[in-house]
Amino acid sequence: MSLFAMAEALPKYYHGDISKKQCEDLLEKKNKDGAYLIRNSETIQGAMCLCVYKQRVVYTYRLLKTHTGHYTLMTAGGFDETFFKTLDDLIRHYKRRNQGLAIHLRHSVKRKTAMLIRPPEPCEQSPGKQVSLPEEDHDYENVPDSSEYVEVLPT
Repeated sequence: MSLFAMAEALPKYYHGDISKKQCEDLLEKKNKDGAYLIRNSETIQGAMCLCVYKQRVVYTYRLLKTHTGHYTLMTAGGFDETFFKTLDDLIRHYKRRNQGLAIHLRHSVKRKTAMLIRPPEPCEQSPGKQVSLPEEDHDYENVPDSSEYVEVLPT
């Protein structure tokens, strides 16, 4: 898969490896109930977090990708897990009211820079698996124009 195709496939609300603090700052800046984004988990390798803003509080839901490639939110006892083919399908579902979140999803917080990595692999990956990075130097802001990186501009 080319880098262009990879960048195109990632939803703009997926922010990759941002910290919990960076996530909270972005949602606070948006300052709208129902604002949301997805980021990689800092504590569980291969997991992601759906982060939702409501009344100055950020609610974080663990998001897993199964070995079959489907996405699901970890649920509390008494709720059935629902599986989605894509992140967009999951987001569409949770935009509806009364689906178990603190508030339904309303306003995506889009990343403003190119996304040059793939979403995390499914959680069942082997613990010794090495992930190769595209280059040693990860200064994405100063990449020469002749590179293979794709610039994704905000809409």
